[in-house]
Amino acid sequence: MISIPAVAAIIVVLYVLSSIKILREYERGVIFRLGRLLPNAKGPGIILVFVPVDRMVRISLRQEALEVPPQDIITRDNVTLKVNAVIFLRVIDPNHAVVEVSNY
Repeated sequence: MISIPAVAAIIVVLYVLSSIKILREYERGVIFRLGRLLPNAKGPGIILVFVPVDRMVRISLRQEALEVPPQDIITRDNVTLKVNAVIFLRVIDPNHAVVEVSNY
């Protein structure tokens, strides 16, 4: 029969293993502890996130391209033009991207 300390040790080991998160070179982890933002984004590498206390949001620092749908415009001399655009964006500060932008 398995003793109570052995069961407790197994639970602690499983908890610690589930708390380990690995962030790639292009990712940062913004951590909220009890709903409050920690001052610095974590990563890259191995970090510990204590599950009931902390919540982590992964942010990619890679450059993204957003394509704007083509728009038809009319110039002053009544010529119709089709204009399209591509927006390139990159996150500089992960904390500001998560906290200050509503739909990131």
